[in-house]
Amino acid sequence: MSGKTDTTELVKRVEALEHQLGIQQDIHDIRRLQYAYGYFIDKSQYNEVVDLFADSGEVWFLGGIYKGREGVRRLYIERFRKNFTDNHNGPRYGWLLDHPQLQMIVDVADDRKTAKLRGRSMMQAGLHETAKGNQRQWFEGGIYENEYVRENGVWKIRRLGYFPFWHGSFDEGWAKTPIDFIPMAKTLYPEDPLGPDELIDPQPRLWPATDTVPYHYRHPVTGKPIVLDNTRAREGFRD
Repeated sequence: MSGKTDTTELVKRVEALEHQLGIQQDIHDIRRLQYAYGYFIDKSQYNEVVDLFADSGEVWFLGGIYKGREGVRRLYIERFRKNFTDNHNGPRYGWLLDHPQLQMIVDVADDRKTAKLRGRSMMQAGLHETAKGNQRQWFEGGIYENEYVRENGVWKIRRLGYFPFWHGSFDEGWAKTPIDFIPMAKTLYPEDPLGPDELIDPQPRLWPATDTVPYHYRHPVTGKPIVLDNTRAREGFRD
């Protein structure tokens, strides 16, 4: 009887270890997926970016939600590719668009079918004075709150929730960034052929607003939900 009990306990321990090892592999795969997103978007490889998304995938960007494969394609192909690279799927001369992916915290659901990630991007972008178009250069920073889903054994992006916070020109920096430097989405598709399918509510605001994007995880030490106090984050704004 004792031997059978020992074997049962050993099987349970092995299964538990396999489960934990599987979660660690999932975390590695999800980080790799997100890093790949950064490398693809750096070089304007928008076809490859779209292929990272699940069929039910969506993008939260500048106050709008682009839903499903059609919405994701509308943002990356119809808007970004046509505006940034003259509809070329890849880099073009003089166009800089670096997206380092930083500070990633990944949490995988116990059933290993879904996961969430919080991360950061610090972007440098611009157009060289010898390239076609209006020469410009700027810095940008933002937070990701993303969701992922496993489809047919492969992790894909379920929600790319990018919340850009601040922009600053190379010459003047972020201290002189105009209020609402980049307008949030106001008009939905199809009225706006490049617009989102839904608006984010409440609408986010850019720097000098300093709102905290809600955390998908609890406090790692206390285990309590992280309470946000954004009451002073927009006190200089007049709506």
